[in-house]
Amino acid sequence: MTPIQTKLLSVNNVLKSYDTDSEKENELTSAPICTAYQSNCTKTRYRSYDGSCNNLANPTWGTPNNPYENMVQSNYADGVNSWPTASDGGSLPNTRDISIKIFIPKLEIEHKWNLNTQQWGQIVAHDLSLTAGPDKAKLERPVCCDDNGHIAPDASTHPLCHHIPIPPDDDFHVPEGKQCMNFIRTTSTKDINCTGPNDLASPLSVVTSYMDLSLTYGNDERHAKAIREGSGGRMWTTVRNGYEWPPQTGNIKKDCIGVHSTDEPCYLLGDTRGNQSPQLTALHIILVNEHNRIADALSTLNPHWDDEKIYQEARRIAIAETQHINYYEYLIILLGKNNMINKKLIYPQHKDYVNDYNPNVSAAIYKEYASAAFRHFHTMIRGYLNLITEDRILARSVRLSDWFNRPALLEKGDGFDDLVRGLSYQAADKSDEYWDFEVTRFLFKGNHSSGGDLRALDIQRGRDHGLGTYVQLRAHCDLSVPDTFKDLKEYMSKENVQKLKELYESIEDIDLVVGGSLEKHAPGALVGPTFLCILLQQFLNVRIGDRYFYENGKDQDIAFTLPQLNSIRNGASMARLLCDNGHKITWMQRRAFELVSDENPLVRCDELPAVNLTLWQESVPEEKVVETQ
Repeated sequence: MTPIQTKLLSVNNVLKSYDTDSEKENELTSAPICTAYQSNCTKTRYRSYDGSCNNLANPTWGTPNNPYENMVQSNYADGVNSWPTASDGGSLPNTRDISIKIFIPKLEIEHKWNLNTQQWGQIVAHDLSLTAGPDKAKLERPVCCDDNGHIAPDASTHPLCHHIPIPPDDDFHVPEGKQCMNFIRTTSTKDINCTGPNDLASPLSVVTSYMDLSLTYGNDERHAKAIREGSGGRMWTTVRNGYEWPPQTGNIKKDCIGVHSTDEPCYLLGDTRGNQSPQLTALHIILVNEHNRIADALSTLNPHWDDEKIYQEARRIAIAETQHINYYEYLIILLGKNNMINKKLIYPQHKDYVNDYNPNVSAAIYKEYASAAFRHFHTMIRGYLNLITEDRILARSVRLSDWFNRPALLEKGDGFDDLVRGLSYQAADKSDEYWDFEVTRFLFKGNHSSGGDLRALDIQRGRDHGLGTYVQLRAHCDLSVPDTFKDLKEYMSKENVQKLKELYESIEDIDLVVGGSLEKHAPGALVGPTFLCILLQQFLNVRIGDRYFYENGKDQDIAFTLPQLNSIRNGASMARLLCDNGHKITWMQRRAFELVSDENPLVRCDELPAVNLTLWQESVPEEKVVETQ
């Protein structure tokens, strides 16, 4: 057995608990456990992998296997975890029916923001949450609706099953003979005996809630060590065709169900969802490459540093760069710069530390954020991906559904660079109620002629999590509360109000996922006021609830020096991230989430500001000098 094969065997043994269920959009099948840390926390320079002891007084805050938080009271019918019902006690409208009638396919293209504005959102989302899948001890593989779309025997009896029936007027799936779409309920605190039988159940997230690049480094020490090279502070990569790639996973057919051959690439990454779509995988590789680029530079600058020191410092810098990009470049597009300033999420032109860490604030993720507000941006997905050459000429266009869970596209010719350039050059869909067929008819279709419906799944997941209703969240956000369907015309189009009236018996029943997505945008934002309220509060908590947030200088043992911090502020950008970590990318627009234009032209990569890594150079300690003489 070769050294690589030996390491893969070891890695696969370590990562058995990260096994994924390929039929579900973003869930983990391993059973979570109630989190408990017995040891006292000590201050360390570096983050833990699992987020523990970020908050010294509350060491479990932000750790995996913890429940989502609620902004409003959960909406379960029995007050515990049973499926929500309408206000009159009847059933809520079918989620596939809602998708067909409201979230229709209509190509409305963005005139300012590119496809990376949509795709980077998945990086942010995956960094902060991952909904827990079914407990294998209860059911090895719950199938409520089989691969052919037929209702399975356990559909009406198993507590985890809540399939989506195909409506009789579904002119796409009915002719195929499909009866349902599979849906399996999230593992909650009740399922793992963390709450009493009559206590409110809460769905679980199985990754850290901190913005800590856990999708790159893993969510515990075992996973982190398994994807490290073990020297030079580097992440593990292998060389093919002259370029470095993340290592191959040991179970290609299971981890990348879309592959046509076991010879195709399928990468071992810090997050189980990393191979889900080619653009997502490309960004994962960009982040791995960035870590290794920084590690190589630090190794040269500080030859006396050992592997661990180089790795942790590179990790620390990469996380800071990503936090800066997220808050000062990406989120301002979605939430509006002035809205973020007013809520104290960002401090533009600030040259000192921003000491806003609050140990009384948890960075835990709200289910209203994870299951509704941030998922709205699925509407910006494009069904066809443009691969773009360095001359910004279309090389080819591929269908998204042909490449779900099949990252081989990246290693076909210049596929990796062409996809990365495509993200920055192709326009996104608008943030609106119109959705692409590729994700409402062909989601994860594999070898089948059709697939799932992401919008229907989003709405169904919101009910699974007992989300408060649209009206309840407007009240929570101190927004005007509609009493009748007619009142909704103040917030959304009269056409959509009419559709809601035809689908829902009462205004009190409108799902948050649905109502929030139909609101007219708030000033400066790409969402309406209800989702904006949720998102601003969530990203404020993620910032001020993180002791290690890169702008914090209260604790000098973990803070960057001011020159280092300001170099990150001035040099970290999406454009630089893409330039530095593509294979042959030499031109990029400065604002890399924005389409190329006369105001945002292409420039040479070496003209872009960069983080000055020499600021991390340390003089060799005297004892080290003596040792080498």
